[in-house]
Amino acid sequence: MDTIRTRLRQSTSVSLQRSVGVADDEEAAGAPRVELRFVTPEAEEEMEAEPSSDVEALMLGHRYGNRKTCVLLCVCGIVLFTTAFLLAYAVLGGLCPCSKMRGQGEEDEQPGGGAKLPAEGGVGLYLGDLRVMMRRLLQDEDIFNTVSRVSRANHPPGSSEGTSLASEILGRFRQLQMDHTWTESLYATLQFPDRSQRSSLWLVDSSGQISDQISLNPSDFCPYSATGSTTGDVVYANYGRPQDFNWLKSAGLSVVGCVVVMRVGGGVSFAEKVWLAERNGASGALIYPDPADLPQDPRRLGLNTHTAVSEHVHLGSGDPFTPGFPSFNHTQFPPIQSSGLPLIPALPISATVAAKLLSQLTGPPCPPSWRGRLPYVRCVVGPQFSSGRRVKMAVHNVMTPVLLNNIFSSLEGRMEPDQYIILGAQRDSLGPGAVKSGVGTAMLLELARTFSAMVKNGFSPRRSLLFVSWDAGDFGNVGATEWLEGYLSMLHLKAVAYFSLDQAIMGDDVLSACSSPLLVDLVDAAIRQVEHPKHAGQTIYSQAEREGGSWRIMKPLYLNSGAYSFTAFAGVPAVELRFTEDRAYPFINTPFDSASRLQEVLGGRLGVTGQSLGELVGEMVLRLAHDHILPLRITSYAQTVLQFSAQLNRHSAELQARGLSPQWVFSARGDYSRAAETLQRAIDYSDMHDQTTARSYNTRIMRVQTLLQHPHHEGGILFPVSVRLGGGDALPSRDPWPW
Repeated sequence: MDTIRTRLRQSTSVSLQRSVGVADDEEAAGAPRVELRFVTPEAEEEMEAEPSSDVEALMLGHRYGNRKTCVLLCVCGIVLFTTAFLLAYAVLGGLCPCSKMRGQGEEDEQPGGGAKLPAEGGVGLYLGDLRVMMRRLLQDEDIFNTVSRVSRANHPPGSSEGTSLASEILGRFRQLQMDHTWTESLYATLQFPDRSQRSSLWLVDSSGQISDQISLNPSDFCPYSATGSTTGDVVYANYGRPQDFNWLKSAGLSVVGCVVVMRVGGGVSFAEKVWLAERNGASGALIYPDPADLPQDPRRLGLNTHTAVSEHVHLGSGDPFTPGFPSFNHTQFPPIQSSGLPLIPALPISATVAAKLLSQLTGPPCPPSWRGRLPYVRCVVGPQFSSGRRVKMAVHNVMTPVLLNNIFSSLEGRMEPDQYIILGAQRDSLGPGAVKSGVGTAMLLELARTFSAMVKNGFSPRRSLLFVSWDAGDFGNVGATEWLEGYLSMLHLKAVAYFSLDQAIMGDDVLSACSSPLLVDLVDAAIRQVEHPKHAGQTIYSQAEREGGSWRIMKPLYLNSGAYSFTAFAGVPAVELRFTEDRAYPFINTPFDSASRLQEVLGGRLGVTGQSLGELVGEMVLRLAHDHILPLRITSYAQTVLQFSAQLNRHSAELQARGLSPQWVFSARGDYSRAAETLQRAIDYSDMHDQTTARSYNTRIMRVQTLLQHPHHEGGILFPVSVRLGGGDALPSRDPWPW
């Protein structure tokens, strides 16, 4: 202002180049009149007090306006910063309430690109809120009561006790007021002991005359064994594994025409033992529990030496008389049977019977690793008895058509209701079955109750939850497999994942997760969130790291697993979780598998262990039901196939001798890896808030397992373009959801 005033004082005149006529015309026309005054020293003070010039008024307005603007901007900035801080605190507090459960420096990662977004329909319910709600609602009080109820008596399929139990479970589901509850019935052919003629075991002399009859428990049998009798020498084959039979061959010992005696365990199922014995020419199989594998001191929670372990011997899953198609109506299908049915008789025997047989053997000594703990038995492999006698065995079982009932109950998803997360458990048992069927049923009902209560408290799952109680699990997961076979053509489009709860608690110390590779990251994230049932203050992950590494938890699916059929037949990612002890649970598949013995083995901690298992399964189910993009790591199979290729490469010389080459596996692995990485990048850089985009990617993720498993299909591992594009369509021929 001073500069302007100085210039105005120094000016003697100001000429405004306007004609009077124009000025008058403009004024007359209403145009603004411009007036310029001269500032004199006398008027300067007046000017300071009150602006008399439009220019000065403008300049003063800018000065005062700038001050007001600055003040306003500062206030707005403070308000915005405070608001943003409070919002961030609220959001992050909801997303990460479980971070305190982790070790220092561990991040709350969500493999697979799952988004932590509010659950639709549940105002303010973030993933962290849902975790807290789930843990609050999970209860351990009912677990022991349910296990006790289920295992109070033997309840095989078709029995009155089994039918009564099915009715109770159906009633429990209906009490929970689930969205849908229903049953599906089917007839399957099962095998039971013949009531009119008992299976037997004898010692016979060289002329074939019976010299000694060995006592057997009439309720001990191997379902689906071949029937009839056989006589032969005895050969001891350790666990009956491929390497065991290979050792016998290398030692010059033949099992052709012999009865093979094998131990329970060794990572080999009864069905595999009998199949390998038959493949090597044996005429019969006897399977016993050795004290070195299963404790046999009743005073220290062990079996007594007169107890046998029973298990089916069908090398496969489902009804062996309707292989590959469902048992909904037998008249629709030709009368064929599974190639996995054994052609030789098989019997379970006790340690006492095994000791009586093996103590009379002569022949070469067995390897040190084959030595068990049978009393008064010198470890030799046979095949002759010192007395020159031989063994005769007779199996009398009968095939019976049995009406099975699978029970279903579901909570419908709000955004993608046709995509299902399935939880299932075996309901039947040839014995009391506290571990075999009681634990799984108890966990199934508890998780159904918890998620039903969560829905009532505001949780809106994106995808549907399906809870299933399967029948005839003791005969090779018959109920589950027949249901899968009935809806095989479309399950890969609707089933997100399967969680098997069978035999989930056999201890409280060591966790194992038999899983499809697609679920490995989900399991890893869950064990970082859940506290170990036996080691307070430690997560399952941190405790596993202390004991040699969390990688030990992950294991491949095995044939007798309740999850195996879902992945192998239907292409559905599946996992089976199990808590065990270093000391094996000895009562499985025996008449002594009771709730009281299980509770005693666990030191009264069945409820606590069940709570941890429920949180573990619930955490994974919650992620699958909540996340916009399914948290399945589609790139995991590249590493799995690479490991398999390395194993295959060790046999390259043998393969080349047969005119084969593993090179195509390496090529297919590379193609799959590139396709999976391309799809993952597309997911990472897409707008996951777009429901159409998210559903498109989820559909492609769900089909990865199926496309990988079927090389005859356009989407098999030989055609990885389908992984990127989701190629190959399958129309459902029958819908498993009855609404």
